[in-house]
Amino acid sequence: MPVANGIHYETEGSPGLPALLFSNSLGTTLEMWDAQARELSKDYHVVRYDTRGHGRSSDPAGPYSLAQLGGDVLALMDHLSISHAHFCGLSMGGLTAQWLGVYAYDRIDKLVIANSAARVGTADGWRQRARMAREEGLAGIADGAAGRWFTPDFVAREPERVAALVAALRQGNVDGYAACCEALAVADLREKIATIPNATLIIAGAHDPVTTPVDAAFMQQKIKDAATVTLAASHISNIEAPQAFNQALAAFLR
Repeated sequence: MPVANGIHYETEGSPGLPALLFSNSLGTTLEMWDAQARELSKDYHVVRYDTRGHGRSSDPAGPYSLAQLGGDVLALMDHLSISHAHFCGLSMGGLTAQWLGVYAYDRIDKLVIANSAARVGTADGWRQRARMAREEGLAGIADGAAGRWFTPDFVAREPERVAALVAALRQGNVDGYAACCEALAVADLREKIATIPNATLIIAGAHDPVTTPVDAAFMQQKIKDAATVTLAASHISNIEAPQAFNQALAAFLR
């Protein structure tokens, strides 16, 4: 199990190919990118990692900050001797992507921000969720996850897949989850993302109740020459619409 500075990661594809990093959403692990790794490792050196406090990564004492989440990416790239890479993050990972575009744009080639926003939710909402996680565990949060993550049609069509993702959240790291909620409580890049110079693709879900197409439109207006693709999916669009997601990603990276 490869670990660098406490961050668990996996690689696919030849290290001689252009590097492509994937960053997971809150309450998931690097396995959420299975379909992308299978498809894109033919053309890219794919690096997936578990955000701190998630999966098999360590959970140092929180609260965390967006700067720490971005710093973990840069440390992982240094560990793997990757001078620059394409980066794709979804939801919380999409905020990490934006931070990298603002503060470490010289290490990033093309940037993909999926199902995210420059400001996700509210500070009070995230702090309340962090308290709930610490006091009650992740079971209650997991109970409502399917409705936040996927459309009812997908839940009905892929019940086993959805159940496995929800079960993984239920069994997740309480302290790590809560500390990431605290990072999201103070993460606000609305005034900063206009400085992102990287070629950027914003992927939205037409039925996403968490980070809406309106959020995507705001980012597109702020980030110079950013492109937007809207998929027939809810919040975790790379799992609900993997073929369309992969096609959009591959076309943009080419």
